[in-house]
Amino acid sequence: MNYQSQSVAKLYFIAAIGLFVGQILFGVILGLQYVIGDFLFPEIPFNVARMVHTNLLIVWLLFGFMGAAYFLVPEEAERELHSPLLAKVMFWIFLVAGALTILGYLLVPYAGLAQMTGNDLLPTMGREFLEQPTITKIGIVIVALAFLYNIGMTILKGRKTAISLVLLIGLLGLALLFLFAFYNPDNLVKDKFYWWWVVHLWVEGVWELILGSILAFVLIKTTGVDREVIEKWLYVIIAMTLITGIIGTGHHYYWIGTPEYWQWWGSIFSAMEPIPFFMMTVFAFNMVNRRRRNHPNKAALLWALGTAVMAFLGAGVWGFLHTLAPVNYYTHGSQITAAHGHMAFYGAYVMIVLAMISYAMPLMRGRKVAGSNRSQTVEMWSFWLMTVSMVFITLFLTAAGVLQTYLQRYSDEPLPFMVVQDKIEIFYWLREVAGVVFLIGLILYVISFFVGNSDPEAGGGVEESA
Repeated sequence: MNYQSQSVAKLYFIAAIGLFVGQILFGVILGLQYVIGDFLFPEIPFNVARMVHTNLLIVWLLFGFMGAAYFLVPEEAERELHSPLLAKVMFWIFLVAGALTILGYLLVPYAGLAQMTGNDLLPTMGREFLEQPTITKIGIVIVALAFLYNIGMTILKGRKTAISLVLLIGLLGLALLFLFAFYNPDNLVKDKFYWWWVVHLWVEGVWELILGSILAFVLIKTTGVDREVIEKWLYVIIAMTLITGIIGTGHHYYWIGTPEYWQWWGSIFSAMEPIPFFMMTVFAFNMVNRRRRNHPNKAALLWALGTAVMAFLGAGVWGFLHTLAPVNYYTHGSQITAAHGHMAFYGAYVMIVLAMISYAMPLMRGRKVAGSNRSQTVEMWSFWLMTVSMVFITLFLTAAGVLQTYLQRYSDEPLPFMVVQDKIEIFYWLREVAGVVFLIGLILYVISFFVGNSDPEAGGGVEESA
């Protein structure tokens, strides 16, 4: 770690991992509620557990992105963070607001929460993934603006690199597109049309720029490949990401009342969306093959390579499986969608945040370059447990989705929804087992920070600057 102010990232990373554990606990609860319908009812109804599960995912990834930016930008800009104090104040505001929102979901009926938080003054609640009370959304905007000011001023006053500029564009897009969360028209078609401007253009647009810049940073640090080579790749990848991701939004417009030309636009550009992810995979392995040193932090490199592969499979291959309009006509909203969502989020965003934490945390905790060998061994076990179990979760949900689509929507005598759910119950049980294994992997990831790291020289070696 070269700059004192980078240490503020530690707060964000600790909060991210804590919220991640909460998200997976609620995921395991949800998995059980699929097969034991009254599990924890009425204390935690399914709709509330799902809301907490998805909202925690979004919030902890935002903490992870912010922490990554606060660690990465000073090093790229070659100067201290503009205001470490502002970063710490915004951390506590965001954490308290997030915690109060989750407690609100769990302790107050949703309609009551809407009334308590003044939703009638500016109605924004009640939409999937954007369930946050209006007051929380305003808080998110304030935190995002303060964060962007802090990061922007640091970059402006320091060295400008492709990595920091791509990251800044991604973060700006994240903040601007979230403003559509406040637009809630009465017309349902218009509502869904612009709702995707937050949901799709975040995860299949600007978040991919954040992913690309963090991946490039970690690869520069762990491989020693020339910055110029990595930056050229980065430019090509983000160009393809934006071209396919923006117009690819159309694959959500097939059946919501929009003009039928979206079936063509959505299908064509969605079919191209795996390309930047494939390029990212080739890029990551190419850089590792060309590396000029064997970095002691093997766990961070494993997470970085895993990100490229799993993002391509989850966002690319599983996205493509059901993105073409004639296929989506039958599969829309089935368990195939859930399979794609789980692997895509894990591969593209969860793994890159974990890669950054894996690289940065040893440095912020006083190690020269990496955690001890024992710590890394535990962490790599956690990598394989989480990654393999996520592959199985995806496969089980895919099998459930294919069978669901056939029995419920495609066969000559379609069966009712609940009859089909009974027939695919075995896949839900298998998914639950895989989910428990994933949780064990996550617990091992947390344990890795406390294993074999009593020696401040653990990990050995001196970090070479790139």
